Amino acid sequence: MKQFCADDVIDSMPLFRSGRGGAIPTSALQLKIRRCNVHQACELNALWHSRFPKIDWSNVVRNKDSACYVAEYDDIAYAVAIWSSPIAANRLAEGKTALELRRMAICDDAPPNSASRMIGIMRRMIVKEMPHLTLLISYQDTDVHAGTIYKASGWKAAAQNKGTSWTNENRQRNKEQSLADKVRWHYRIKKASTPDESGVSGITSTQLRVGNDGNSGDDSEGQTEIEL
Repeated sequence: MKQFCADDVIDSMPLFRSGRGGAIPTSALQLKIRRCNVHQACELNALWHSRFPKIDWSNVVRNKDSACYVAEYDDIAYAVAIWSSPIAANRLAEGKTALELRRMAICDDAPPNSASRMIGIMRRMIVKEMPHLTLLISYQDTDVHAGTIYKASGWKAAAQNKGTSWTNENRQRNKEQSLADKVRWHYRIKKASTPDESGVSGITSTQLRVGNDGNSGDDSEGQTEIEL
């Protein structure tokens, strides 16, 4: 894979800037949210995510569904999000029709409320582009976030999951980036075909694990006014 420097990744069109002199946006309404390729998304996440910087692009695109988004102003990136089919899809009643927010990271210069605006726009884009989906899910790291952004965006807390390693005596996996407890949040897109509205099939919340690369973690590093 091509190696980028930080400026290459953040500036998507360095030769075709609009000429505003590199001004920093002052309102989240100035940000343009669009789809981006998985390589750029993983690079931006590595730059900005304080808890879960590592995610390999192949771990995203190998899933049934995946999508990456970037929030830009004057062709400069200020936030990134990575979605895919759920890590624990086989443990979810709606695993085949759910999409998980695997990563969300925001740079220090992003304006207030960037996360909530981006989540709302991504949700509408996902509904339009993936009409087969019924549920959006995300996991909040309880060590560093309070879930405020999800509450404000209309998501519902579904369960609190004990942070548990994928490694056991029979299987060695990569070291987790965090083993903090997680709150699983849901946003229902449309009514599920199953009567189990919780989206969980036959397991307790404590049995759900964090992904083997420390998956599922949103981050608004540098923005103390936003808590995910």
